[in-house]
Amino acid sequence: MSQEPDKPSVPQDPAQQPVPQSETPEVSVTSHSQTVDDSYGYYDDPYAYESNTVPVAQEQPASPPPPPPASSPQDEPEDDPDEDGMLRMSFLEHLEELRGRIISCLVGLGVAFLASLTFSNVLWKIVSAPAVDALIQLKVNPPKLVSTDPLEQFQIVWVKMPLLTAIFLASPWVMWQVWSFIAPGLYKKERRWAAPFVIVSAALFISGGLFAYYVAFRYGLVFLLGIGRDIDIQPMVSITSYFDLFVNVTLGIGLVFELPVIIFFLTLLRVASPRWLLENSRYAILGIVVVAAIITPTPDIFNLLIFAVPMVGLFFIGVFASYLLVLSREGKQFPWTKVVIGLVVLLLLAAAGVYIAVTRHGYHLVPHWPFLIR
Repeated sequence: MSQEPDKPSVPQDPAQQPVPQSETPEVSVTSHSQTVDDSYGYYDDPYAYESNTVPVAQEQPASPPPPPPASSPQDEPEDDPDEDGMLRMSFLEHLEELRGRIISCLVGLGVAFLASLTFSNVLWKIVSAPAVDALIQLKVNPPKLVSTDPLEQFQIVWVKMPLLTAIFLASPWVMWQVWSFIAPGLYKKERRWAAPFVIVSAALFISGGLFAYYVAFRYGLVFLLGIGRDIDIQPMVSITSYFDLFVNVTLGIGLVFELPVIIFFLTLLRVASPRWLLENSRYAILGIVVVAAIITPTPDIFNLLIFAVPMVGLFFIGVFASYLLVLSREGKQFPWTKVVIGLVVLLLLAAAGVYIAVTRHGYHLVPHWPFLIR
């Protein structure tokens, strides 16, 4: 028998070869994935990883960010001590506050008006005294005011005059209400000006009325009533025209005397400064002269100066008060000791001058202007 040559073996596809059951790869199940042998070339589970690959590390949860460093007391923002206690209100709350303050002012005026009614006769004698004195100086007989309307006496003596008196009597209460309305918008350290504001403003207002009554109104009235005496004009003054002039002069000068308080408040609210006021003082003096010309009841220069000079002095007093306020804000002090010493020296020099004028030059003192005559 002839033997056939051995045929070369043809490699077969591993996928087509029968796999003995004994050679079937065992599938191991782990807690992470299911794998098969690499000879099969595919995965039984598409989400499983091969056993010979490096397992992917599980994603660790992100660690929380480190806490911010503790801030020291020096790093913390400090509250502004100036704003401590400052009251903030809405527009309607401001209106309600204004309404309450106005009602309080009217109540105070009403109480002062009722108190003035009980002294109406005495008050009228005081009010009419400048006119009576002027008529006596002009030798008018009888030196009395006249009434041309049956209602004049009632309107003037029992209504208008007590109301004018009540305005001056209630001025401290009214000034307190004005301050109470403004104070919530000021810094805490600026509210300590409450008592000085009320006292000074009321004192200036009353001083203005007294200055008008004893100085400005009397000199002006003598001048006005004396016009026409040389051409046979007999002065006859009605109580209505006299009282209207009296009200205009006394209230006008009383309000003008509030000039230092107004200047101080403008500086307190940082609207003006002492330097700016001094630089524009010439315009202020011009305005003061114009106001004095309007208030002055006579056109002569003498009465104009009687009004204008005190007003100019009040302006510079207000500038000095605003300068003291600025020094207080900057933590500085005014050299009061040097100023007092300088004033004492000036007073001693003035007294020495008066003594020399009286003892060597024949002058003597009188209780009225110009106080030193020959």
